[in-house]
Amino acid sequence: MRIKSQIMDSSAINRTLRRIAHEIIEQNRGLENVYLVGIRSRGVPMAKMLSSILSEIENKEVPVGVLDITLYRDDLSTISHQPVIKGSKIDFDLHNTNVILVDDVLYTGRTVRAAIDAILDFGRPQHIQLAVLVDRGHRELPIKADYVGKNVPTSSEEIIKVSFSEIDGEDTVKIVERED
Repeated sequence: MRIKSQIMDSSAINRTLRRIAHEIIEQNRGLENVYLVGIRSRGVPMAKMLSSILSEIENKEVPVGVLDITLYRDDLSTISHQPVIKGSKIDFDLHNTNVILVDDVLYTGRTVRAAIDAILDFGRPQHIQLAVLVDRGHRELPIKADYVGKNVPTSSEEIIKVSFSEIDGEDTVKIVERED
């Protein structure tokens, strides 16, 4: 994988998440009834980081759930004959809540569609919002994020590689060339 450019470092990611946190507070008029749900795998550390920033700003704990969308994907048969299911963990009632789905990159919209299907199996939130670190365009479904860290136009030969220290040992966002 050849790195074309690094578009965010740790401090840029932190500033971006802080801005998104303020937008979440403003849009929801506080944090009452707001829950974060990170989409595996890199949406989870992002949701935890957002929760920490939100708690720091508003002095109120924001619960974080983990969502595994593997079985909800429309391309499951093309990914693997034996998909690895890591499981979801949502320890709160979603009925009549404001759920903010959190993911690292918004691309075709198919992951978000699968996540919405999965969320609805856990309960019926009043609202579902979407927060992403990077929106790279190329939508195949009519899905738009409510909170976007950075819009990064890309070609289909490029990949946005988000790394979080919790998983990858560093906090960065890079554009890399697709390997064929």
